[in-house]
Amino acid sequence: MVITDLDGTLLNSEGCVSEKDFNTLVELGNKGVIRVVATGRSPYSFSKVIPRNFPIDYLVFSSGAGAIEWDSGEMLFTTEIPAAEVQEIVQELLLHNVDFMVHEPIPSNHRFLYHQSNSRGNTDFSRRVQIYSSYCQPYMPGIVYESNASQLVVILPNDIEWFDELKKRFPDLKVIRATSPIDGYSIWMEIFRKDVSKANGAKFIYDKLNIKEQEIIAVGNDFNDLDMLTHFARSFVVANAPAELKKQFRVVKSNDESGFSDAVEKAF
Repeated sequence: MVITDLDGTLLNSEGCVSEKDFNTLVELGNKGVIRVVATGRSPYSFSKVIPRNFPIDYLVFSSGAGAIEWDSGEMLFTTEIPAAEVQEIVQELLLHNVDFMVHEPIPSNHRFLYHQSNSRGNTDFSRRVQIYSSYCQPYMPGIVYESNASQLVVILPNDIEWFDELKKRFPDLKVIRATSPIDGYSIWMEIFRKDVSKANGAKFIYDKLNIKEQEIIAVGNDFNDLDMLTHFARSFVVANAPAELKKQFRVVKSNDESGFSDAVEKAF
C-alpha cells in the first residue's frame, strides 16, 4: 500500500497532478499496490481538484475523520464530536477571542458556521469564508450549538507559541496543526474527536485488507501528516516540506518535481 497526502505532495504548486505521478499511480494499480490519498480536504473539496475517474483505491479525508472506497463511493466510516462537547469547545474559543469555524457532520462537512473576532484582521480566515460563501453562515454567540460536528477549524497567525498554548485547552480532543493551503503561512488548528488521524484512517483500510505495516509507504509534506509519517517505518517527505520535518524523515524531490514518484521509486 502507498499512502500519500494531496496538497503540497501529490498536487504541485499549480494544484495539478504531474503526468509522471499520474502514471505512477496507474502503474501501482497494475501491480496490485493499493493506492490511498490521505488529505485534510473534505470529500466536497477533494472533488473540486480530483476527477471521479482518478486512479486511486481509497480516500481518507478530513485528516482521518472518514474514509471512502473510491470506485464504489461507499463511505467506510465517519466520526463526529457530540453536540454538548461542541458547545464546550465553542465557549472556550470565544474566551480566547479567536476566529473559528464549526463544520457540519459528514458528508456535509464542507458546510460550516463561522465566528470572526473584531479585534484583528485575519485575511486567511476571510478568504476561506469567501471561498465557501454558498456553504457557510455566521455563528451567533449565545445561541446553544445543538448539532454534532465533524470538526472545528481555528485560523491563527503563524505563531507556534499561541497554537501550543491554545492546544493545551483541549486535552481530550485531537488537535492537528496544518499550514494554510490558502496563504501558505497561517496556522490552521483543526480540532477532532480524540481518535481521528490520518494514521488511524489508513489503519482501518490496511486492517480490512490484511496488509502488514511493513508493506506500506507514506508520503507527506506538512505537520498534519506527522502522525501518519511517524506511524510507518518507510515514510518520506517532499523537498518543499518544512525544515523541521525534513530533519525527521527521508527527503525526496519536491511536489513540483514529481516527488511522489521519486518516493515510490526509492521504496520499491
